[in-house]
Amino acid sequence: MRIGVLGTGNMADALATHWVRAGHEVFVGGRDARRAERLAARLGGGTRHGNLDEAAGFGAVVLAALPYGAGAEVVAGVRASLAGRVLLDCSNPVGPGFRLLTDGGPSAARRLADAAPGARVVKAFNLCHEDVWRMTPPVFDGRPLAVPVCGDDGEALALVEELVRDTGCTPLAGGGLDRAGLVEATAALLIGLWVGEGADAQAIAPPLAFATGPAEGLPPHP
Repeated sequence: MRIGVLGTGNMADALATHWVRAGHEVFVGGRDARRAERLAARLGGGTRHGNLDEAAGFGAVVLAALPYGAGAEVVAGVRASLAGRVLLDCSNPVGPGFRLLTDGGPSAARRLADAAPGARVVKAFNLCHEDVWRMTPPVFDGRPLAVPVCGDDGEALALVEELVRDTGCTPLAGGGLDRAGLVEATAALLIGLWVGEGADAQAIAPPLAFATGPAEGLPPHP
């Protein structure tokens, strides 16, 4: 698969490393040509580099590894090149105090879709710190990490699910793009619990057997 990468930061590095190892063709695009060149060299595997518009026009899938505040502007600037392509958003609109920056408005993913209406936007990879994505693979207690994937286009979802598997993770159907905001809000909640409170955020979810109510033979909660 041909994959364009918009951005040269930690998420671009962590995710693209897996995809280069899996044999995909990767093109890194950035506003800073030197940073794009350095990241391409670090990724190896024949990774190419250039500007943002070149990266947007390169891949069947284009990763938007961009900060929330800059994402829509960057994507709008290359929207012609993104027409018909899968645009993968991994951003977290989380600000000071672990506040959700979208504040009841459109999700970060929806803002990208509005900025490039010809692209097929999919939300994924936003629930973990970049160092988790650097793991080969991200497996905890023998269980591969699960990655919610949200989008409205079946072919686009299938391509992103393949890329999730290439990181060693398990894709989870997260629903349509209208549910991307829920995934972003989940990130804000979990980051606040983990980082802000030092809490075991995984403890908020009961085992699957209890997800729809008490197990058989147990009394209901008073």
